[in-house]
Amino acid sequence: MHVESPIKRRVSRQIMVGDVPVGGDAPISVQSMTNTETTDVAATVAQIQRIQDAGADIVRVSVPSMEAAEAFGEIRKQVSVPLVADIHFDYRIALRVADLGVDCLRINPGNIGREKRILAVIDKAKDLNIPIRIGVNAGSLEKDLQKKYGEPTPEALVESALRHVEILDRYDFQNFKVSVKASDVFMAVAAYRKLATQIEQPLHLGITEAGGLRSGTVKSSVGLGMLLMDGIGDTIRVSLAADPVEEVKVGWDILKSLKLRSKGINFIACPSCSRQNFDVIKTMNELETRLEDIRTPMDVAVIGCVVNGPGEAKEVDVGLAGGTPKNLVYVDGQPADKFEKDNLVDSLESLIREKAKAKEEQLENLIAKA
Repeated sequence: MHVESPIKRRVSRQIMVGDVPVGGDAPISVQSMTNTETTDVAATVAQIQRIQDAGADIVRVSVPSMEAAEAFGEIRKQVSVPLVADIHFDYRIALRVADLGVDCLRINPGNIGREKRILAVIDKAKDLNIPIRIGVNAGSLEKDLQKKYGEPTPEALVESALRHVEILDRYDFQNFKVSVKASDVFMAVAAYRKLATQIEQPLHLGITEAGGLRSGTVKSSVGLGMLLMDGIGDTIRVSLAADPVEEVKVGWDILKSLKLRSKGINFIACPSCSRQNFDVIKTMNELETRLEDIRTPMDVAVIGCVVNGPGEAKEVDVGLAGGTPKNLVYVDGQPADKFEKDNLVDSLESLIREKAKAKEEQLENLIAKA
């Protein structure tokens, strides 16, 4: 079942956020954002590490004050993942975090005052090779655009973004990416589609303020899925009113479902019915929890009966098909074993880990021979 994605991605200029390439032919990166007080260094570092462990490529940190900027410097020393500083209005904060090792500045040039201040930030970013993210949000459009359009619209979002782009263009600064986020799926999708035809820089995708874990996951999956299917998007953040770790998990699941990234296990599981020969839902919940640490790309099928079970199991790395009196297990498409119900999860976990280790060793050998 290892099929390449049929999606043809939009051609964009590549930038570097720390050691993570964004745009061009780079994999679509997954981002999240801390929700701790940035001045609480220990709590923020701990959360960043959890976000990174979940698979995030890049982490954004809000830096609303000079006190937070100094804390950011301490945080930067203690984590390895690329960090984006989220800054509004005060250009001095941007200059300070740049000196403290920030990997990207999320700052709208038009919102930080006089031209002299804008130029100071651009010059600093040029000197230290720090990219900028222009971040337009439907909830915080400029007052004149609110008056012009009456309400947030895709056209208003794009006009706002292009204003900021024009400032960077004026000073010959091309090391940036752009987002045009809205909580309304149709507005966000239309804005990104429009902007994608007008600039060559990478696009950071997001449905902003999408909602809680369940509703926000659905809304983000629909909106981001539509754009990603169009080939639009170089980095994504799923904005949930939930633990940031959940944002990373959902982001990865979206990319894996479209075969745009392949880290970790891709589970195929039936919704279960009265034909099931074991508790599929309980088995899946336990496996997902136990196997979150696996980063090796794998397909695993868990099917409760023999109607679809063998067919699905033959197409994956490890497959389970419910059977009586024992459940059938396939490895690499071939029947390999039969597992009892009583120790089903333990047996499956052990087999999947064994297969993951073998795949990792195989990959290492291929790299060594290359």
